[in-house]
Amino acid sequence: MALKVALQMDPIGSVNINADSTFRIALEAQERGHSLFFYTPDKLAFVEGRVVARGFPITLRREVGNHVTYGPETEVDLADFDVVWLRQDPPFDMGYITTTHLLEMIHPRTLVVNDPFWVRNSPEKLLVLRFPDLTPPTAIARDLATIRAFKARHGDIILKPLYGNGGAGVFRLDPNDRNLASLHELFTGMSREPMIVQKFLPDVSKGDKRVILVDGEPVGAINRVPQAGETRSNMHVGGRPEKIGLTARDLEICRRIGPVLKEKGQIFVGIDVIGDWLTEINVTSPTGIQELERFDGTNTAERIWQVIEAKRA
Repeated sequence: MALKVALQMDPIGSVNINADSTFRIALEAQERGHSLFFYTPDKLAFVEGRVVARGFPITLRREVGNHVTYGPETEVDLADFDVVWLRQDPPFDMGYITTTHLLEMIHPRTLVVNDPFWVRNSPEKLLVLRFPDLTPPTAIARDLATIRAFKARHGDIILKPLYGNGGAGVFRLDPNDRNLASLHELFTGMSREPMIVQKFLPDVSKGDKRVILVDGEPVGAINRVPQAGETRSNMHVGGRPEKIGLTARDLEICRRIGPVLKEKGQIFVGIDVIGDWLTEINVTSPTGIQELERFDGTNTAERIWQVIEAKRA
């Protein structure tokens, strides 16, 4: 079955082809006989009843510095496609949210992955709130007094933007820190959004595990170990990926959240686990499948397309 596949993503010409999950998913699609069309989110539009995008047919190859060939620029009606991938990176701002509203107009007749309605309503740091027994103590607040009271109870905390990504803007405030008020001023001066605070988990020094789920089922994990002197383990900020297996606790977490993800059409998801605690459920543009394939030989992209092809059949 040859599918017409559109990729809504950040510029494909600048991705790291040995790390980027969208590139690996797209390359797998091409190898399975599906055609690819690429466009950036700013080229998505609603015009007189149609959801359209301006972009390029593409051909991919695993060749550093020469990994994509573009066809002629053209405008397409996304309702004519079998699959649209919603894969641009956050920030999860109103621009991002608007794209989910537009793509919702063609879904599910055109299968949008992940389901845009539930991407919009299940952002990474909020969906976990449905599972308080699986997560560390957490607060979502803009009010400084509320955050101060949380810090007084737990002493050592992590403060981060609610809709950020890649470890940007993540701060650890230990019991001796005196910067909470200043950071609060910084965050509230930049946006009207609340912040998320969590109890600091010392186990992060051993790594922040990324567990990958496909259609609600765990397929494997990688461990992301922070650099010396760094709290953040994200690979965007120098975290080192390592081979690791799934523990009984990881599988318990997946059994709890997997059915919810499947029900909400979240086909490709990456959750973050520190020690025994679930910290994030990443549904916008999770990463890690290339590292998992190198460590374990697990072809996550193949599993993703098997699920999508079955749905399209």
